Amino acid sequence: MTSRAVPPCLLALATLVTALALTISRSGALPLHGWYLLDVALFAVAVPLLRKVPRRQAVPLVLAGSIAVAAVGLLAPPRTSDDAYRYVWDGRVQAAGISPYAHTPDDPALARLRDPGLFPVGDGCAGWDERRTTAGDCTRINRPAVHTIYPPVAQAWFVLVHPSGRGVRGVQAGGAVLAVATTGLLLGLGREAWRAALWGWFPGMTVWAVNDAHVDTLGALLTVAGLGCAARGRAVRGGLLLGGAAAAKLLPALALPGALSGLLARRPTRDDVLLVGSALGAFALSYLPYVVASGTSVLGYLPGYLREEGYEQGHIDRFGLLRLVLPDRLVPWAAALVLAVVAVRVLRRGDRHRPWAGALMVTGTALLLVAPAYPWYGLLVVALVALDGRWEWLAVPAAGQALYLTGGQAAQQLAYGAALCVVLLVPLLRQRSAGRPAVVAGGEK
Repeated sequence: MTSRAVPPCLLALATLVTALALTISRSGALPLHGWYLLDVALFAVAVPLLRKVPRRQAVPLVLAGSIAVAAVGLLAPPRTSDDAYRYVWDGRVQAAGISPYAHTPDDPALARLRDPGLFPVGDGCAGWDERRTTAGDCTRINRPAVHTIYPPVAQAWFVLVHPSGRGVRGVQAGGAVLAVATTGLLLGLGREAWRAALWGWFPGMTVWAVNDAHVDTLGALLTVAGLGCAARGRAVRGGLLLGGAAAAKLLPALALPGALSGLLARRPTRDDVLLVGSALGAFALSYLPYVVASGTSVLGYLPGYLREEGYEQGHIDRFGLLRLVLPDRLVPWAAALVLAVVAVRVLRRGDRHRPWAGALMVTGTALLLVAPAYPWYGLLVVALVALDGRWEWLAVPAAGQALYLTGGQAAQQLAYGAALCVVLLVPLLRQRSAGRPAVVAGGEK
């Protein structure tokens, strides 16, 4: 490695940041999908160049790049998702001393909390992020007639960013802080600085984590911290962080088998018990104050969301790859079976010193099976890729983005089918070129 590699890497990074800024500003030079493709191409150029930079110079370069990639997400209000407006509302409701699970946003009882930022007046209610409430008022909050779906740690985050007083801009700034903090944590955990750039320079940081401000970024940060503690034998701390991650966005619960890698191949230890107990305890305790205040309403819109998004029996619209070979009534069970097999494999053969490898295998497999239409669900996969280095799994969030732009059952199958091919073929090519066994779930076969 040589310092001569720094200028080309800097040039590639600057070009990436410029392209991301133009993506957020909706430049007319390219359609949105064209900007996304350009962003990914520039990312694919910048990271390999970074690998040639000495670590002493790579670390500040990765961190500076992460700050720049996050910062350009602040150039405009949310462009492709309106979830951030619900975050602002939930934070405001809690700051007023009211449980976010107790009322829907269009409830007249909360009318005093409305402002033009969330309930615009006089603009015709024609914006892409505007809709009418049941009473005919205009709002930017999605699904205003249903209760919030977000778990308690996410709710705590909404309260934390609420005092900024900047509405959705404050939530975006919070997303930028989370994204950069995760980059710093990845740099502290990994010996190869370039891996942290797989997160910090990933175009999804600008779009999903900052501009759209998705709370999945908080779940990713807590998961990275929890797995880092688990790898270092800090079972209680790791469990608390993983439980908190699951209570931020539920999906990080899939990282728990990774934290217990190899459990079925050895006698369970005290640390194993402490990790599981502290994770479950943190998850349960985070819900306790809200259960006391709102009872079973803490489930919010989750059951309705599962039905609306096509995850429930009788309303299947997801599981695109499995639906190619199985009838709808069987696909949820088949998905659960495949995921259980993968989890057991991690529990039997995973490396306890690299828990993120098993966590990536389980989480990535789950998304391939379910085939969600929301790419920001893949933020957790991006964080785990940055820990583990198996970049081929980035095809999974890329598939979610492709589906989000196009929609439809055929696009779902094509996008996630292509991602599956990448995930399966790249390790084989890597094995062939290196002349050694492929890495599977953190171990060697």
